[in-house]
Amino acid sequence: MSCRNEIQVFSDDAASAQAAFENTVAEVRRIEILWSRYRPDSIVTRINESAGRKPVAVDEETAGLLDYAAAAWRESAGLFDITSGVFRRVWNFSSRRLPSKEAVSACLPLVGWDKVVWRRPEIYLPLPGMEIDFGGLGKEYAADRAARLLLEGERIALVNLGGDIVASAPRPGDEPWQIGIRDPAAAQLAGHLPLYSGALATSGDYERCIEADGRRYGHILSSRSGWPVAGGPASVSVIAENCLLAGTLASVAMLKGAEAERWLDSMGTVHHLVW
Repeated sequence: MSCRNEIQVFSDDAASAQAAFENTVAEVRRIEILWSRYRPDSIVTRINESAGRKPVAVDEETAGLLDYAAAAWRESAGLFDITSGVFRRVWNFSSRRLPSKEAVSACLPLVGWDKVVWRRPEIYLPLPGMEIDFGGLGKEYAADRAARLLLEGERIALVNLGGDIVASAPRPGDEPWQIGIRDPAAAQLAGHLPLYSGALATSGDYERCIEADGRRYGHILSSRSGWPVAGGPASVSVIAENCLLAGTLASVAMLKGAEAERWLDSMGTVHHLVW
């Protein structure tokens, strides 16, 4: 998952807890193999390499995530779009240099879920160079799957995949897990949220950014313009019943910019924003 991961399991049976841990790790690895864009053998790579040539039939699990992506695109009025990963071709946050307006604009015709032909079980990207990317969904889905496996054994557990967190139950003594929220501007906590069960996901622009001409350019890019949204929070953390939903809400809130908090309030979520 290209991040630091953690699983905490409380159990009176050490052997059972170890077996559960190993099964959970295997499940997370299975999902990464299935959907990683970095692997030549993943279904995502096969879909992207077939862009402009032919449709690709997918398995039921991948179809379920594509259905979710389509619903997220629709409900967010196009803000959440798994075809926007093509902007990686021109945005290199390690270089500390902004792309040209021309380079960003050249990617725009390749972006838009509305261009995708999705008829279960086949998906077709009609333009050569189009891509899908489960980067905003896969890790969250994996966290949910991992927690579900642990919950089947009625274990008290916390799964943390790079900040995408799911608790199967409260801590021993019916105490909540205290989840710290990092302050993007300093090496300290900006606050915390108590989590009894369910999920917490955070989306932020502070891990990868470019500062130029007195402005900060974060890595969360608008699918409509190819540029970061201005005036929004530095990070958004959301609690929801599952991590897939929490992550989507946090991502859409970041893309809402200055309207992030008002929108989350209207959704009735428990959330924490850092500006």
